[in-house]
Amino acid sequence: MLIDMIKDDSFVSLMDKHIEEVLLYLFEQNQSFGILCKIDHVMFEPSLPEHIRNEFRQMTLFFLAGYTFESAQLESGHLSFEAGFGSENIGSVVTLPLLGIMQIVVDETPIFVNLASVKEKVKTVKEAPEGINNSMASFLSNPENQKFIKK
Repeated sequence: MLIDMIKDDSFVSLMDKHIEEVLLYLFEQNQSFGILCKIDHVMFEPSLPEHIRNEFRQMTLFFLAGYTFESAQLESGHLSFEAGFGSENIGSVVTLPLLGIMQIVVDETPIFVNLASVKEKVKTVKEAPEGINNSMASFLSNPENQKFIKK
């Protein structure tokens, strides 16, 4: 049955890996994209003011282009990027687990749809992953990530 399959650990792991591979491909191609994600899985650091947080819908679309795209990083099963919010353009680092991404969109067309059910342990990502302040150093320490650095 479909509901059993989308909760299966093997299927969830497969979707997680596929999300990462699609994102890496988009970074390699220098292709801007959007992610549709469940706002419950998103963490903002620093936290956004309540009047801005209240504007987000349950399913929120973030576009990664320009500086937001350039700041994007994949680390420890999470995607993070810097963005400005509200009319005040309040800066914050957005972090979410890869399985919190429901769709990846390029040129207004979904190129990836995540059917996996997010496990409870992923839902606890309300705090920043360890080392968020040193994430660039960690990213650069892996020689394979050098190809993602824009020169």
